Amino acid sequence: GSIEAILPFEKGMAHYNITKAGVIALSRSLAMEYGGKGFRVNVLLPGGIMTPGVERFAKELIEKGRDPTESMQRFAARLPLGRMGNPDEIARIALVLASDLAIYVQGALVTVDGGFLSA
Repeated sequence: GSIEAILPFEKGMAHYNITKAGVIALSRSLAMEYGGKGFRVNVLLPGGIMTPGVERFAKELIEKGRDPTESMQRFAARLPLGRMGNPDEIARIALVLASDLAIYVQGALVTVDGGFLSA
């Protein structure tokens, strides 16, 4: 999943956003269909995470003669936490959801975006 399933960021990315929204629809169907059989299905919606895709975007800006620092700082400033997240922070939430700590969590959309969607 991705928060872009809920709030697309830029034009020309409809194909990406549709696939992310499809993951949500699929997970809800699977949660309903298999929840009674002991399977838990939830979706993590990360956003504002320093991923290889973000790093590629920064390299593309550099290749176009633009400094990615300003763009990254502007984006981070929009996050209530004031910084980009890292993949480890997503993994921690996935561990909780996979554990018995979340035994009654089913069909949930779990946003891990530094507060971006709530800002």
